[in-house]
Amino acid sequence: MKIRIFTIIVLSMLTGISGAPYAHCDSYDGPVIKDALKALEINNVNLVLKWVDQKDEQEIIDLFNKTYSLKGSDKEIYEIVEKYFLETLVRLHRATEGEPYTGLKPAGSVEPIVKMSDKALEEQNIDDLLVNLNNHISSVVREKYKKVIALAKTKDETIEKGREYVVAYIDYTHTLEAIDGILENVSLHHAND
Repeated sequence: MKIRIFTIIVLSMLTGISGAPYAHCDSYDGPVIKDALKALEINNVNLVLKWVDQKDEQEIIDLFNKTYSLKGSDKEIYEIVEKYFLETLVRLHRATEGEPYTGLKPAGSVEPIVKMSDKALEEQNIDDLLVNLNNHISSVVREKYKKVIALAKTKDETIEKGREYVVAYIDYTHTLEAIDGILENVSLHHAND
């Protein structure tokens, strides 16, 4: 049961059911840019068309062809054109998610949990991800709990100590509410299927 709960949490976080944007498509570590760079390497625009709406395909095809045609030209010019292609691809992809484009993110900017989720897909092994996720969530909740318990001992001594307790209490309870909210949204989502 514990693994099932954490599976639901992971899947809902990664698919955006929780409403929080857990995107990594705008990072050089993400699958959109990885596919784009591979497409440019082997001259196959079809590798990136899956990331955009059908209405945007022609724009991507045209820009891809222009970008690829400059591949052997001046390195500095090509880097500028390639970046423009990547930015356009990511911007159009983000639009399909209903999310704004906020620029390309450097490699290494993806959250560890997202890296682990991608690794699980690449290796076709969900078990390691679930163990790591379970450990991570347990660690975070346990740390917040310990802080509230420690501050509860002095919360009534001064207003400042009371406020410090309240901040920790709110952080702790909101974390648990967020987890519960994800589970409830997943349950409601699947009930409507």
